Amino acid sequence: MNHELLSISLDNTGRRFNRDWIFRGVEYTFNSGSCYAILGPNGSGKSTLLQVINGSLGASAGKVSYSLNNLIIPQENIFQHLSIAAPYLELIEEFTLSEMVDFHFKFKPYLPGIDKNILIDLLNLPSAEHKQIKYFSSGMKQRLKLILAFCADTPLLMLDEPCSNLDSQGVEWYRSLVERFLANRLTIIGSNQPYEYDFCNYNLYITDYKK
Repeated sequence: MNHELLSISLDNTGRRFNRDWIFRGVEYTFNSGSCYAILGPNGSGKSTLLQVINGSLGASAGKVSYSLNNLIIPQENIFQHLSIAAPYLELIEEFTLSEMVDFHFKFKPYLPGIDKNILIDLLNLPSAEHKQIKYFSSGMKQRLKLILAFCADTPLLMLDEPCSNLDSQGVEWYRSLVERFLANRLTIIGSNQPYEYDFCNYNLYITDYKK
């Protein structure tokens, strides 16, 4: 399990589209070993804040800084240290499940003790290994996104609406991944469903930064 110490600091950080501020004045530090929930109603900017935190969107004001084991990481390199599952991230539909797993883990290492066979067993989708992803249901696709993120050995795990398209059995499965794979990581979850985040140590309300 990953023991790298990651810290992300937001210093008076804001993001706007045209003249409208989605959020502004965020002063916050995220540290390894804790789980943070970013909360707010639909359309409030949770996904935008997650994208600013992970460097895929630039801040319109203030700054975001990263350190790993007390060494500064340039923003353009943070992606090497994170795994993410989100509704707006696409899977490669032409790939089979097996090919998608192989492709993903060309870029990220497996967690210790995990390999392709164990991951596919954990996914609990019998007979799907050689099926093209375009034939997966939305729930199967969500399971695949989650297992790829949880099982990569990265110090940062980001989950945006992790239980979208999951049925009650899928939600239980998600909770089993949380119990098994969150230790020592920095985990940030964007949500407005308590069962997705009620185990988090800290709650950050985006409505506090609507100025």
